[in-house]
Amino acid sequence: MVEVKALACELPARLGVPLSRLHVPDIRIEAISRGIVASLSEKTIWRWLTSDAIRPWTHRSWIFPRDPQFEAKAGRVLDLYAGEWEGKPLRKKEFVLSADEKTSIQARIRCHPTAPAVPGRRMRVEHEYERGGALAYLAAWDVHRAKLFGRCEHTTGIAPFGRLVEQVMTAEPYASASRVFWVVDNGSSHRGQVACERLREAWPNLHLVHLPVHASWLNQIEIYFSIVQRKVLTPNDFSSLDEVPERLLAFQARYEQLAKPFEWKFTRGDLATLMARLSSTDENLPAAA
Repeated sequence: MVEVKALACELPARLGVPLSRLHVPDIRIEAISRGIVASLSEKTIWRWLTSDAIRPWTHRSWIFPRDPQFEAKAGRVLDLYAGEWEGKPLRKKEFVLSADEKTSIQARIRCHPTAPAVPGRRMRVEHEYERGGALAYLAAWDVHRAKLFGRCEHTTGIAPFGRLVEQVMTAEPYASASRVFWVVDNGSSHRGQVACERLREAWPNLHLVHLPVHASWLNQIEIYFSIVQRKVLTPNDFSSLDEVPERLLAFQARYEQLAKPFEWKFTRGDLATLMARLSSTDENLPAAA
């Protein structure tokens, strides 16, 4: 049993098998051909693998952290979420915002009107549609106050992001705050030290904090964007491009009425555990040919 489970946990390439994934019949063939067992049924393999939740026929895409300063950069963001900066608690007039752009939101104009749900039948959305254009939705989320700021633009870039920043930084309590931390990814609208200096020159109390590369899962605005995707944009069914900003901003106002800060549970301790596990995984990866 143990040897069959170990076989199921191997990558096909390491076994010299010309497959991308192992399925139960493949595991059975390999176990018999390698002399692990003389005979074995697929039903037995199913039972053994299910007992340990081993499913080698499934897969999930991921991006391995490649930023050499991943832990340090991620740790700063986690500290801000926990209400700290450089080992000290945030003061009363210091705020943390998480911001990003949701790009290419299409207006799909269905070729036949959507039919509402009725007893015994789900809502029906016409498969064919005309493209009515696309917009970008830029938003900022106050991590501790559960406040939202958003706007729609025809494109992303330095100028559109600058308008979002102005929208926030001219409003109270941010205009008179001692420091406003903006957590952002490494998109071209706000990348690198140049962006830090540009925004700091316009807003002296603004402090840009960059996430590590490929770490959008640490950006709280992405949680809100996932809610928008589920509740506003799926299915994508608009009568015109003008309806896109109307619906997005109306939902934003509706959501904010009941919003609470996200219950963020991933801590620096969790980060250290993750990095240790990834380091172990990295050491066990086969060397490149």
